[in-house]
Amino acid sequence: MLDILRKGAQGWVAKFLLILLVASFGVWGISGSILNAGNDAVITVGDTVVSPTEFRLAYDRQVSVVGRQIGQRLTTEQARAFGVENQVYSQLIAGALLDEQAREMNLGLSDDRLAAVIADDPAFHDFNGRFDRNNFQSVLRSVGMSEEDYLKNRSQVAVRTQIVEAVSDGFKAPDALIKALAQYETESRDVDYLLLTKANIDPIAAPEDAELASWFDENKAKYAAPEYRKINYVRLLSEDISDPAAITAEAARADYEARKDRYTTAETRTIDQLVFADRAAADAAAADLASGKSFDELVAAQNRSAADVRIGSFSKTGLPDQSMADAVFAVAEAGGTTPVVDGQFGPVIIRVAEITPESSKSFEEVEAEIREQLALAEAGQVLLDVHDAYEDARAGGMTLTEAATQQKLTPVTIEAVDRTGKTPDGEVLGDIPESNALLQAAFEAGVEVETPPINIGAEGFVWFEVADVTPARDRTLDEVRDQVVADWTAEKTIEALGAKATELKDRVAKGAELSAIAEEMSVAVETKYGLTRRGADAVFGAAAVSSAFSGPSGLVEVASDASGENQILLKVTSVNDAASTTAASVPEEQRTQVAQQMADDILDQMVARLQAEYGVAINRPLAERALAF
Repeated sequence: MLDILRKGAQGWVAKFLLILLVASFGVWGISGSILNAGNDAVITVGDTVVSPTEFRLAYDRQVSVVGRQIGQRLTTEQARAFGVENQVYSQLIAGALLDEQAREMNLGLSDDRLAAVIADDPAFHDFNGRFDRNNFQSVLRSVGMSEEDYLKNRSQVAVRTQIVEAVSDGFKAPDALIKALAQYETESRDVDYLLLTKANIDPIAAPEDAELASWFDENKAKYAAPEYRKINYVRLLSEDISDPAAITAEAARADYEARKDRYTTAETRTIDQLVFADRAAADAAAADLASGKSFDELVAAQNRSAADVRIGSFSKTGLPDQSMADAVFAVAEAGGTTPVVDGQFGPVIIRVAEITPESSKSFEEVEAEIREQLALAEAGQVLLDVHDAYEDARAGGMTLTEAATQQKLTPVTIEAVDRTGKTPDGEVLGDIPESNALLQAAFEAGVEVETPPINIGAEGFVWFEVADVTPARDRTLDEVRDQVVADWTAEKTIEALGAKATELKDRVAKGAELSAIAEEMSVAVETKYGLTRRGADAVFGAAAVSSAFSGPSGLVEVASDASGENQILLKVTSVNDAASTTAASVPEEQRTQVAQQMADDILDQMVARLQAEYGVAINRPLAERALAF
């Protein structure tokens, strides 16, 4: 419920204010000495300015935030595609407007209050949860921030918070609005509909060459070949330098004897359990067993099945109820039963249905596995030595292939791959080590430029170089004709089906019965009962649901189905307007969300008003120079 209003909280002002209040020390991890601040300002609001340094810090922070959200480091092109620069402008403008308003209102923060705010920051606490001056200085040094800059940052945040809280704190949404929203969400409709597919229209004839060529020219970008790069790489993991053959038989056998338990599987027993109400009933059942009655007959007497009493297979130490362990493993053979045992849930009699004896693998069976494990352990100890030797070889002038061969590593060549890991024939290369990081770095590197290694976990490395670049280009129609014909046909089919559905809609709107249309089209009239605005399912997609709620009872509409390939001809047969729904039916959590979103709207309006009052000057060339460092 209320998803529509929740989307209102996605505005940049709301996001900025949330960051402002929750992540007030958001510069951690960003060096304060990326570039020197000049006297010019990137953003000017009245007497409040944003320096190039502040702009660059905010930009780097936002790149880091977006990168964490998508799980990879952003390239400059990706940051531009995500609109990071515009997001930063919006955030900094909002902050500057609040700062200017605070200046006009003579708002400030006392030294005592500022000291309390800093003392409450857990980043500066010791193990006892108290402010530690040494921690404070150490953390600031680690991010390249001076005490003066940090105090200014915290003071600004605290003052901005005063304005934000004064505008939005304590706001409550009126019951009339809550009731209207609840009724809007809970309104339901019954809808009759026909599902029309491409089987309901004549097949689309093959296109003429001129028509196909014209359509291809309009959609050429869709078929463009991306940039491909030829990449040479060499991977270094323990497994790449391990040599199981170098492990002696004596060392392998010694390891086997020292860890023989690893190759032994304990005896397990499959058990059935009958639980009795009391000891007297259990003793009577035990007497029946002793006189010749079978365990299965006891099970049947309790109106239970074999599946009801089967507990499972367990080793002695793995039994859920250890009070039964000795009795279960004292049974001599499969099919035998225990005496009455006082279990966790009362007296029980247990049958051992199956016995799987203890088994051990011989040294010969596991020798190869042990050699591999020992070789990996030895390789792990010299891995960094191999890393350093490779780096020294490269520094001495060896090529990637020569340095790899010297260290007995295997160089690999990818003849052509795009940014997504696909080859020109569409194959996805799934065996590229650290593929996301390697491909991103490779598409930022120059040809035959030596690059730093990429880490594989905590103890692995991959070196690479770009050997060649095949620029992106437009493919010709002949290269992709089959795909173009298929896409053109699919598009024309959807258009034709849409035209047919619209024609049928007009007939129903003029009085034709949906059932008569269904018979004519050889399809069935189907019904959705109690459809709500959130009622999309495998047939009705969002478009069809929206169409069903776009008018009164009797509405006739056409919309795409959930797949987007078919058309739905629908008629609303009844409407339940949820008139009895009251504001009291809305949970307090959702009321709070509505109130917060309305408060965000007020904050948006306040910031817009401040912008109109104070004006905003942006020096984009200066910002671009700041980002160039």
